[in-house]
Amino acid sequence: MPASSANAAKPTSRPPLLTSAAAAQLLAALDAGEPSALVSLDLGLNSQCVPLSKGEATIGRTRLPRSALADIVHEERKCFELVEGELRPVAVFSEATGWYRSLLPTADAPTTLVAGFAMHRISGTTPMVDTRAKVAALGRPRGRVLDTATGLGYTAIELAKTSGEVVTVECDPAAIDLARRNPWSDQLFASERIRLQMGNVAEMIALFATGEFAAVLHDPPTVALAGELYSADFYRQLHRVLKTGGRLFHYVGDSQSKAGNRATRGVMQRLAAAGFRNIRRQRRAFGVTAVAGGKPSR
Repeated sequence: MPASSANAAKPTSRPPLLTSAAAAQLLAALDAGEPSALVSLDLGLNSQCVPLSKGEATIGRTRLPRSALADIVHEERKCFELVEGELRPVAVFSEATGWYRSLLPTADAPTTLVAGFAMHRISGTTPMVDTRAKVAALGRPRGRVLDTATGLGYTAIELAKTSGEVVTVECDPAAIDLARRNPWSDQLFASERIRLQMGNVAEMIALFATGEFAAVLHDPPTVALAGELYSADFYRQLHRVLKTGGRLFHYVGDSQSKAGNRATRGVMQRLAAAGFRNIRRQRRAFGVTAVAGGKPSR
């Protein structure tokens, strides 16, 4: 079994978090002469009363002038932390991968932008709706489940609601740094059913035992960022670590687009060669499902 674990208690405290929408609420209340405004300072999970006076909003011990709020109203693709009296984007540069990661606010949970790519579907949906569609396609498995790409941990958190244990693997320490700064990710670190492992899953998967998992949810970054996670060799390893009859969900992308349809066909062909059967498109979840069984072709 892989031994590198990153599980730890969730942060005991976190700086207030603001988005463009929250700043706009505060500005509107200031313009209306209100003494306070009810806004979220944790990216939509809860709301609290923020005192207003003399053109300023008081958050904790910090007084934010109208100009500071106006500066972030137009930053709709960023989340901000209030640290030492300054509003700073929730972002990090990864020395391990060379990727710039940042939190992107949405209608519910934020997603991550990695090298400019959103890690969840956000067009016509939200990260949480997207995550639940993937888990639903897998069939809400019980037993031990492998989540091949942790990211913000939403998939692992959702899987842990029904699974006995979720092993989730992340290659980039910067992704975990960002998750610790995101209140929607707290259960990734707090849940006793989730085991977070650090490492490259393309390499670590060889360390898992044959038939170790009842199900696998494979939601890799794009081919441009992680082509090895779409390879025939990796699919054979996925087949090996699944129990006979174990289910796989593989996120691919919109199969109704020309490029997505071509990518989906290639994925399905390589999964079949790896020994998977009952390979089916799951259009609502933008991926395919498959069942482990049979022998990989040579």
